[in-house]
Amino acid sequence: MSLGADRREFVQFALKEGVLRFGRFVTKSGRTSPYFFNAGLFNTGASVGKLAQFYAQALVDSKLPFDMLFGPAYKGIPLATATSVALAAHAGLQGRDVPFAYNRKEAKDHGEGGVLVGAPLKGKVVIIDDVITAGTSVRESVDIIRAAGAEPCAVLIAMDRMERAGPDGGLSPHSAVQEVQQRYGLPVVSIASLTDILALLENNAEFAEHREAVLAYRARYGI
Repeated sequence: MSLGADRREFVQFALKEGVLRFGRFVTKSGRTSPYFFNAGLFNTGASVGKLAQFYAQALVDSKLPFDMLFGPAYKGIPLATATSVALAAHAGLQGRDVPFAYNRKEAKDHGEGGVLVGAPLKGKVVIIDDVITAGTSVRESVDIIRAAGAEPCAVLIAMDRMERAGPDGGLSPHSAVQEVQQRYGLPVVSIASLTDILALLENNAEFAEHREAVLAYRARYGI
Protein backbone atom coordinates (compact mmCIF):
# COMPACT_ATOMS: atom_id res chain seq x y z
CA MET A 1 0.00 0.00 0.00
CA SER A 2 1.31 3.47 -0.85
CA LEU A 3 1.91 6.15 1.76
CA GLY A 4 -0.97 8.18 0.35
CA ALA A 5 -3.31 5.22 0.60
CA ASP A 6 -2.32 4.72 4.25
CA ARG A 7 -3.11 8.36 4.98
CA ARG A 8 -6.49 8.23 3.24
CA GLU A 9 -7.37 4.99 5.00
CA PHE A 10 -6.52 6.56 8.36
CA VAL A 11 -8.81 9.55 7.73
CA GLN A 12 -11.64 7.17 6.81
CA PHE A 13 -10.92 5.12 9.95
CA ALA A 14 -10.99 8.25 12.15
CA LEU A 15 -14.35 9.24 10.62
CA LYS A 16 -15.81 5.79 11.17
CA GLU A 17 -14.78 5.82 14.83
CA GLY A 18 -16.18 9.34 15.41
CA VAL A 19 -12.68 10.64 16.16
CA LEU A 20 -12.82 13.02 13.19
CA ARG A 21 -16.02 15.06 12.99
CA PHE A 22 -17.28 17.96 10.91
CA GLY A 23 -19.48 20.83 12.11
CA ARG A 24 -18.77 23.76 14.42
CA PHE A 25 -16.39 23.18 17.33
CA VAL A 26 -14.76 25.61 19.74
CA THR A 27 -11.15 24.53 20.23
CA LYS A 28 -9.00 24.94 23.34
CA SER A 29 -7.52 28.07 21.77
CA GLY A 30 -11.02 29.59 21.44
CA ARG A 31 -11.22 29.26 17.66
CA THR A 32 -14.35 27.96 15.97
CA SER A 33 -13.18 25.08 13.84
CA PRO A 34 -15.20 23.30 11.12
CA TYR A 35 -13.64 19.98 12.10
CA PHE A 36 -12.53 18.28 15.28
CA PHE A 37 -10.02 15.46 15.82
CA ASN A 38 -9.98 13.81 19.25
CA ALA A 39 -7.75 10.72 19.45
CA GLY A 40 -9.08 10.04 22.95
CA LEU A 41 -12.19 8.65 21.25
CA PHE A 42 -10.15 5.67 20.05
CA ASN A 43 -11.26 3.92 23.22
CA THR A 44 -11.86 0.26 22.45
CA GLY A 45 -9.44 -2.62 22.06
CA ALA A 46 -10.10 -3.00 18.34
CA SER A 47 -9.84 0.71 17.52
CA VAL A 48 -6.68 1.27 19.57
CA GLY A 49 -5.15 -1.87 18.05
CA LYS A 50 -5.78 -0.57 14.53
CA LEU A 51 -4.60 2.92 15.49
CA ALA A 52 -1.34 1.41 16.74
CA GLN A 53 -0.85 -0.32 13.40
CA PHE A 54 -1.10 3.07 11.66
CA TYR A 55 1.44 4.56 14.08
CA ALA A 56 3.79 1.62 13.55
CA GLN A 57 3.50 1.82 9.77
CA ALA A 58 4.12 5.59 9.73
CA LEU A 59 7.25 5.13 11.84
CA VAL A 60 8.58 2.27 9.71
CA ASP A 61 7.81 4.21 6.50
CA SER A 62 9.75 7.22 7.83
CA LYS A 63 12.93 5.08 7.77
CA LEU A 64 14.19 7.02 10.81
CA PRO A 65 16.59 5.06 13.05
CA PHE A 66 15.20 4.59 16.56
CA ASP A 67 15.70 2.42 19.63
CA MET A 68 12.59 2.92 21.73
CA LEU A 69 9.34 4.85 22.28
CA PHE A 70 8.37 7.40 24.93
CA GLY A 71 4.74 8.26 25.73
CA PRO A 72 4.16 11.52 27.64
CA ALA A 73 1.43 11.37 30.28
CA TYR A 74 -1.38 10.94 29.82
CA LYS A 75 -2.49 10.39 26.22
CA GLY A 76 0.94 9.20 25.15
CA ILE A 77 0.93 6.30 27.61
CA PRO A 78 -1.55 3.98 25.82
CA LEU A 79 -0.23 5.16 22.43
CA ALA A 80 3.36 4.18 23.21
CA THR A 81 2.24 0.89 24.75
CA ALA A 82 -0.01 -0.13 21.85
CA THR A 83 2.46 1.02 19.19
CA SER A 84 5.22 -1.03 20.81
CA VAL A 85 2.96 -4.08 20.52
CA ALA A 86 2.19 -3.27 16.87
CA LEU A 87 5.88 -2.81 16.05
CA ALA A 88 6.71 -6.20 17.57
CA ALA A 89 4.35 -7.79 15.04
CA HIS A 90 5.42 -5.64 12.07
CA ALA A 91 7.06 -7.61 9.28
CA GLY A 92 9.38 -4.71 8.47
CA LEU A 93 11.14 -4.99 11.85
CA GLN A 94 11.81 -8.72 11.46
CA GLY A 95 10.88 -9.68 15.00
CA ARG A 96 12.59 -6.75 16.72
CA ASP A 97 11.11 -6.04 20.15
CA VAL A 98 10.87 -2.27 20.70
CA PRO A 99 10.93 -1.12 24.35
CA PHE A 100 8.88 1.79 25.64
CA ALA A 101 8.65 4.08 28.64
CA TYR A 102 6.37 6.82 29.92
CA ASN A 103 6.26 9.38 32.69
CA ARG A 104 4.02 10.04 35.64
CA LYS A 105 2.68 13.49 36.34
CA GLU A 106 3.68 13.13 40.00
CA ALA A 107 6.83 11.47 41.33
CA LYS A 108 6.30 8.22 43.21
CA ASP A 109 8.07 7.96 46.55
CA HIS A 110 7.75 4.18 47.05
CA GLY A 111 8.41 1.05 45.02
CA GLU A 112 10.67 1.89 42.08
CA GLY A 113 10.04 5.62 42.73
CA GLY A 114 10.61 8.50 40.36
CA VAL A 115 8.55 9.76 37.43
CA LEU A 116 9.56 7.19 34.80
CA VAL A 117 7.91 3.84 34.18
CA GLY A 118 8.95 1.14 31.72
CA ALA A 119 12.23 0.47 29.96
CA PRO A 120 15.30 2.60 30.80
CA LEU A 121 15.57 5.61 28.51
CA LYS A 122 18.57 5.06 26.24
CA GLY A 123 19.59 5.42 22.63
CA LYS A 124 17.39 7.18 20.10
CA VAL A 125 13.91 7.81 21.51
CA VAL A 126 10.72 8.53 19.55
CA ILE A 127 8.17 10.68 21.40
CA ILE A 128 4.65 9.52 20.54
CA ASP A 129 1.51 11.62 21.08
CA ASP A 130 -1.83 12.34 19.41
CA VAL A 131 -1.33 15.91 18.13
CA ILE A 132 0.97 18.87 18.76
CA THR A 133 -0.80 22.03 19.87
CA ALA A 134 1.27 24.25 22.19
CA GLY A 135 4.28 21.93 22.14
CA THR A 136 4.34 21.71 25.95
CA SER A 137 4.24 17.91 25.98
CA VAL A 138 7.14 17.71 23.52
CA ARG A 139 9.24 20.16 25.56
CA GLU A 140 8.70 18.20 28.78
CA SER A 141 9.44 14.92 26.99
CA VAL A 142 12.66 16.25 25.45
CA ASP A 143 13.82 17.42 28.89
CA ILE A 144 13.05 14.03 30.49
CA ILE A 145 14.78 12.06 27.74
CA ARG A 146 17.90 14.24 27.72
CA ALA A 147 18.10 14.21 31.53
CA ALA A 148 18.27 10.41 31.32
CA GLY A 149 21.20 10.62 28.92
CA ALA A 150 19.19 9.49 25.89
CA GLU A 151 18.55 11.27 22.59
CA PRO A 152 15.10 12.38 21.40
CA CYS A 153 15.15 11.56 17.68
CA ALA A 154 11.61 12.20 16.39
CA VAL A 155 8.02 13.00 17.32
CA LEU A 156 5.28 10.69 16.03
CA ILE A 157 1.70 12.02 15.99
CA ALA A 158 -1.64 10.98 14.54
CA MET A 159 -2.79 14.25 12.98
CA ASP A 160 -0.98 17.40 11.85
CA ARG A 161 -3.56 20.21 11.83
CA MET A 162 -1.08 22.41 9.88
CA GLU A 163 -2.32 25.36 11.91
CA ARG A 164 -0.62 28.48 13.23
CA ALA A 165 -0.88 29.40 16.90
CA GLY A 166 -1.60 32.76 18.50
CA PRO A 167 -4.43 35.31 18.48
CA ASP A 168 -6.00 36.44 15.20
CA GLY A 169 -4.03 39.67 15.22
CA GLY A 170 -0.72 38.01 16.01
CA LEU A 171 -0.55 34.58 14.44
CA SER A 172 2.79 32.83 14.65
CA PRO A 173 4.57 32.45 11.30
CA HIS A 174 4.82 28.68 11.75
CA SER A 175 2.55 25.83 12.77
CA ALA A 176 2.98 24.04 16.10
CA VAL A 177 4.63 21.17 14.25
CA GLN A 178 7.06 23.49 12.46
CA GLU A 179 7.89 25.21 15.76
CA VAL A 180 8.83 21.85 17.29
CA GLN A 181 10.93 20.93 14.27
CA GLN A 182 12.82 24.21 14.40
CA ARG A 183 13.18 24.52 18.17
CA TYR A 184 14.41 21.00 18.84
CA GLY A 185 15.73 19.96 15.44
CA LEU A 186 13.42 16.93 15.53
CA PRO A 187 11.54 15.49 12.56
CA VAL A 188 7.79 15.22 13.16
CA VAL A 189 6.10 12.22 11.54
CA SER A 190 2.30 12.30 11.24
CA ILE A 191 -0.04 9.54 10.15
CA ALA A 192 -2.17 12.13 8.35
CA SER A 193 -2.67 15.89 8.05
CA LEU A 194 -5.20 18.57 7.13
CA THR A 195 -4.22 18.02 3.48
CA ASP A 196 -5.50 14.44 3.73
CA ILE A 197 -8.75 15.61 5.32
CA LEU A 198 -9.27 18.04 2.43
CA ALA A 199 -8.57 15.25 -0.06
CA LEU A 200 -11.36 13.25 1.56
CA LEU A 201 -13.76 16.19 1.35
CA GLU A 202 -12.94 16.65 -2.32
CA ASN A 203 -13.57 13.03 -3.23
CA ASN A 204 -16.39 12.03 -0.89
CA ALA A 205 -19.84 13.40 -1.71
CA GLU A 206 -21.13 12.55 1.76
CA PHE A 207 -18.85 15.17 3.35
CA ALA A 208 -18.39 17.60 0.44
CA GLU A 209 -20.65 20.20 2.09
CA HIS A 210 -17.93 20.84 4.70
CA ARG A 211 -15.12 21.48 2.21
CA GLU A 212 -15.61 25.24 1.80
CA ALA A 213 -15.66 25.79 5.57
CA VAL A 214 -12.45 23.78 6.04
CA LEU A 215 -10.79 25.63 3.14
CA ALA A 216 -11.77 28.98 4.67
CA TYR A 217 -10.39 27.90 8.04
CA ARG A 218 -7.12 26.82 6.44
CA ALA A 219 -6.88 30.15 4.58
CA ARG A 220 -7.26 31.99 7.87
CA TYR A 221 -5.09 29.89 10.19
CA GLY A 222 -3.20 27.39 8.07
CA ILE A 223 0.37 27.29 6.83
